[in-house]
Amino acid sequence: MDQGSVLGSFDPKHAALWGQQPLKLEHNLHQSPLFSREALAELIERYPREHYSLVHMGAQHERRLWREGEISGLTGQEVMDAITIGRMWLNMRNVAEVDSRYKDLLDRLFDELAGQIPGFQTFNQHLGILVSSPRAQVYYHADLPGQSLWQVVGRKRIFVYPKTTPFLAPEHLEGIALNGVEIDMPYADWYDEHALVFDLEPGQWLHWPLNAPHRVENLDSLNVSVTIEYWTDEIRRLHMVNVANGILRQKLGMTPRGRIINGPGFWTKAVLQKVARQSGWLKRKRSARRPVDFRLDRLNPGNIVDLRAAS
Repeated sequence: MDQGSVLGSFDPKHAALWGQQPLKLEHNLHQSPLFSREALAELIERYPREHYSLVHMGAQHERRLWREGEISGLTGQEVMDAITIGRMWLNMRNVAEVDSRYKDLLDRLFDELAGQIPGFQTFNQHLGILVSSPRAQVYYHADLPGQSLWQVVGRKRIFVYPKTTPFLAPEHLEGIALNGVEIDMPYADWYDEHALVFDLEPGQWLHWPLNAPHRVENLDSLNVSVTIEYWTDEIRRLHMVNVANGILRQKLGMTPRGRIINGPGFWTKAVLQKVARQSGWLKRKRSARRPVDFRLDRLNPGNIVDLRAAS
């Protein structure tokens, strides 16, 4: 990959559609030595515990299952081998903060986007790396920051749904904002009739409108994907409104009237959510985490050891 190049094709048409429609585009990340199997294995081996999640999920088209585990005691290659024949995904968060090489890559990516999209000013950009099993899935959910997914190894299918009821309701965004994590959103099989479906291969990436619900199914091979998230002033203000509206609805029993991001109504909500933050109430609400209840089985790659049974 050319040191100064991250994006592939990007033209004024894409800039005009940015944030309005899902965009399937090209990139060059899959050519970077930063994403070779050896480089990823080395990164996994030294990745800080507080910055990764190992998730074991249910099979595609089965009930939801979400368990969190750990990779201690295994080499990076052993972790990748286990994921290759298991049903799980490893999410390495905040990679740019852990390794400066990925920070340089992230900066180049956003510099290129800013040069292509008029007025595109962002902050709090983050890069994550997902290593996931063949046929693994990410359940139906929505995200609060701006998001895109960049495919590096393997193939996956992404379903993007309308950001209107019944697919997405204000209560869903408020719940995510208050809890600090994605929450279980109601999903029915017939939702897929209204989804836009995209198959991604190495060298392709997908950007979708803010908050658009989506879910992901891996196809038949190990997957390595890069997740990019970012904030803008508009997204930050919408987040403040989501927090305030959630407080009004869940704590005060009131029905919020709207999601405007300017004027007296907005600033009243901005004060409300600030008070909730400063009081510690919001932090306490977000403090609960899923327990780590399994580890990878070094002797039987792809299997897990139940820590609950061992305790």
